[in-house]
Amino acid sequence: MPTRQREPARNAMPFAGTGLPPMLARALDALPEGAPGDWLFEPKWDGFRTVVLRDAHGVLLQSRDLKPLNRYFPELEAALEALLPTGCALDGEIVIAGPRGLDFDALLQRIHPADSRVRRLAQQTPASFVAFDLVALEGEDLRSRPQAERRLLLQALLVDSPPPLYLTPMTLDPALARAWHAHFEGAGLDGVMAKAADAPYQAGERTMFKIKHVRTADCVLGGLRWRAGASQPEVASLLLGLHDAQGVLQHVGSASGFSLDFRRELAGLLSPLVSTDGASHPWLGAGPPGQRRPGAPSRWSRAADLAWTPLAPERVCEVRYDHLQGDRFRHVTRFERWRPDKPAAECGYDQLATTAPYELQKVFGGAAAA
Repeated sequence: MPTRQREPARNAMPFAGTGLPPMLARALDALPEGAPGDWLFEPKWDGFRTVVLRDAHGVLLQSRDLKPLNRYFPELEAALEALLPTGCALDGEIVIAGPRGLDFDALLQRIHPADSRVRRLAQQTPASFVAFDLVALEGEDLRSRPQAERRLLLQALLVDSPPPLYLTPMTLDPALARAWHAHFEGAGLDGVMAKAADAPYQAGERTMFKIKHVRTADCVLGGLRWRAGASQPEVASLLLGLHDAQGVLQHVGSASGFSLDFRRELAGLLSPLVSTDGASHPWLGAGPPGQRRPGAPSRWSRAADLAWTPLAPERVCEVRYDHLQGDRFRHVTRFERWRPDKPAAECGYDQLATTAPYELQKVFGGAAAA
């Protein structure tokens, strides 16, 4: 996908023609310590990270990897061009809010080559932009200004902003941030961000912190993928399953990121479980309608090798995950340990921690500033 090129214009930002890599974050297990006012805390939105560049030519919606997103979100391009002043750059997240919270699947549906489909979805499931940083204003580069000052300028800019442009909530109170961490999850938010009040905007650097929801689940090991090109058998990833309310084993994700020694250990340990009877494996042969199985191509992995090896669904492992996206794990999980004491039949969705959906209006409508 070609990067959109722009000519320099009046009130143009220093990075208007080259793009702006967004500031990134490192993971923490808990909120950072400090004196009152040292940290700004915000909800962590689960959407498409986007930098909005508004110059005299219009609006560029720039992805994290500096590619244009305009064609996928035409409703946002038009709205933000009308709402933002020339010479403005915002950092934030494109999200779609559904009846039960943020709908990441609806975002994924937008990444489609057919313009007619994209425009139909823009009408049916319109997107919003949640801003959490101001990088330029009236052509002035604000990256050297401290985070707290940029936040005040952002609040002043968006004080009366109508939908679909929103200001993210912010607090200086760690107790409130911990409450957000617990209660916002039901809306599909991904945790809490912590930003040093005196920090500049460091494009492309991991200078913020993210405190994400982390939980564990006992999953059935239903298959594996071998590591290609290895000199001896090595397991690249484990394919995980959970039983739904009808007892159907659903593929819910994978675990990977193993050390060399553990990849080889897994190969020896799991080889005896390789299933040679495809008719008896729950992910092979005819299955119930709507059953999730490994190996299905997606818009992200059409060229990838999706071959997998079925295993007798007998072994149970505990994995660490952040949260669910519908009926599967949102990200790759981390292997924690084997659970020989846990029967595979008892590994179901009912074990997963859930929270009641938090009303997104309270997030979109209540940009709380200390």
